[in-house]
Amino acid sequence: MDTLILLRHGKSAYPDKVKDHDRPLAPRGLRQAKLAGKSIRRFGHSPDLVLCSTAERARATLEQAEIAAPVRYVRELYGASGDEILQIVEAERGDAGTVVVVGHDPGLADAAQILDPTFTLGKFPTSAFAIVADGHAELHIPR
Repeated sequence: MDTLILLRHGKSAYPDKVKDHDRPLAPRGLRQAKLAGKSIRRFGHSPDLVLCSTAERARATLEQAEIAAPVRYVRELYGASGDEILQIVEAERGDAGTVVVVGHDPGLADAAQILDPTFTLGKFPTSAFAIVADGHAELHIPR
């Protein structure tokens, strides 16, 4: 695996009678997602593939982040464990060098820790992302 970018969705809203999978981003989440996209671009990574949860808040995060790469929406990313996320990446990546996963916690933090055991963050803040390369994971919180 070359580079894996694990991006947590932005802050979600909690409208009444809306299932968890269908919750939208809150206004703060929309702003966060835009900042996350800018931050990822600032690091100079050119993603070859995006794997995105089908949850509305993940899809909206991807849209706001404006990551220019082919996208595959993967329902199994919703609620996936760290091991499951990494299995999905392996199954879907093909020859993609840099893959972005837009998903949920705690699975994203667990995936980063599997790839880098020194990564000890308990939880990803909303719209935070980890860049994992050469067995090292580094968390970035867009501001």
